[in-house]
Amino acid sequence: MNKIGRNPFAYALFTIPTLLLFVIFFLYPMIMSLRYGFTEWNGVSPARFNGLDNFVTAVQDKYFWMAVRNNLYFIGFSVGLQIPFILGLALLVSKVRRWTSFYKTMIFLPTVLSTAVVGVLWGFIYHPQAGLLNQALEAVGLMTWQHVWLAEEATAMLSVLVTNAWQWIGFYVVLVLSAIYAIPKNILEAAELDGATSLREAWSITLPLLRPVIMVMILLSITGAMKALDIVFVMTGGNPYGITEVMATYLYKKAYRIGEYGYANGIAVLILLLTGMLTSLFGWFTRKQEEVRF
Repeated sequence: MNKIGRNPFAYALFTIPTLLLFVIFFLYPMIMSLRYGFTEWNGVSPARFNGLDNFVTAVQDKYFWMAVRNNLYFIGFSVGLQIPFILGLALLVSKVRRWTSFYKTMIFLPTVLSTAVVGVLWGFIYHPQAGLLNQALEAVGLMTWQHVWLAEEATAMLSVLVTNAWQWIGFYVVLVLSAIYAIPKNILEAAELDGATSLREAWSITLPLLRPVIMVMILLSITGAMKALDIVFVMTGGNPYGITEVMATYLYKKAYRIGEYGYANGIAVLILLLTGMLTSLFGWFTRKQEEVRF
């Protein structure tokens, strides 16, 4: 085994196929997207270099900024509401002593469903006449709260965000539960001996120890929000009037429905830049927090 470990060909044997896949499916498409982002191209005729025109167009395009705003809504909803809910739910499940596997399975179940299934399922729930949500509101006498959830400006984006959160909560709950179960029991037992309540124990001991997992969840939420596409596409297609459009769906429409491939590649470059900026900002904020702590 040591002899194999000292052989450079062994490293090459394992790394070169992976590097080739990385170059073919990630690096090369990214470079080509960057190249065509500076061109006027309809996908058929030869691309014509047009400098920064695509980026200037994007800056002046109000629908692009609506898409950016909706991506930020994804981030805000995930970080501000979804993650606190996940933490609370995971802490609750961690205290359950009976049927623990059942609760874990039920919470994780939406994660194994495809986005198409989740979108169609929630489309039925939001249906204005036959949907479960409006029927439930009618049953409790809240008819004024009924909406055409996916077609009204006030409710469409929120409906998509709730659906997306429902699909991914199970994954993050399992992640947090793993971290909770990894906390040494003697720490929690010492807190109980000192008379700490469950709430105090969660706030002063469990949550601080979960900080690395929380940071990972925030980072995954940011990157996941910036590449949001499928759930919007299945549920609304960006409608009504672009209210639920996100950058990826806008890019898709520009490329494959309108044929503005050059502009679409420019948007792809902007998505990459914005994602890099947000993750760098988060990394800087995290380092600052670490410096304050130590």
